[in-house]
Amino acid sequence: MKLAGNSNGFTLIEIMIVVAIIGLLAIIALPNFEQARRSARKNACINNLRLISAAKDQVAFENSYAETSVLTSANVSAYMKQSKWPACPSAATGTDVYTVGAVSVNPIDSTYSASPDSHVLP
Repeated sequence: MKLAGNSNGFTLIEIMIVVAIIGLLAIIALPNFEQARRSARKNACINNLRLISAAKDQVAFENSYAETSVLTSANVSAYMKQSKWPACPSAATGTDVYTVGAVSVNPIDSTYSASPDSHVLP
């Protein structure tokens, strides 16, 4: 026999405790999520720099450029497999932030080259 006051639902206190636990987990996870996004953007940018470096080496080899010859994105873009010039995921949309430079120098992301969190080829 069931009593009238006995119910099978959750009490308000139980629901509040569950919401508080979920809130604490979210507070702990958000900084880690932001760090993972920043790391993924940096790695994507470094991969773009690696591709530009390979294309630059190919241009220099095929056209017999000297080590001190300075190349631009217009010289290198024809040797990229992508249809358009890559952009750093952390930069403003549509901005050309990569500095190609001389044949002997690795390309850099000029937007972040001055910051401590630089996007440069290792």
